[in-house]
Amino acid sequence: MTLQVELVSAEARVWSGSARMIIARTTEGELGILTGHAPTLAVLAAGQVQIHTEDGESVVADVEDGFLSIDHDRVTVVSDTAALVAGSGR
Repeated sequence: MTLQVELVSAEARVWSGSARMIIARTTEGELGILTGHAPTLAVLAAGQVQIHTEDGESVVADVEDGFLSIDHDRVTVVSDTAALVAGSGR
């Protein structure tokens, strides 16, 4: 089973796909997300979001303030600004 992930900024969709795990920094601390995670709505803190794809790749994005939503293995990360770190993922 995988997570369906959408990472979007105010400007555009930054990354979309399937993942095994996501690590994100929230205002409450770092959050690791795997399949079967409880529904959650969290405030995103500035930092990086790490997406570990089902292909074994690691996609890293710098993000600013925003939020993330987890529901039924769907993860949506919305940030004021988000950009993939050079050399990560696709």
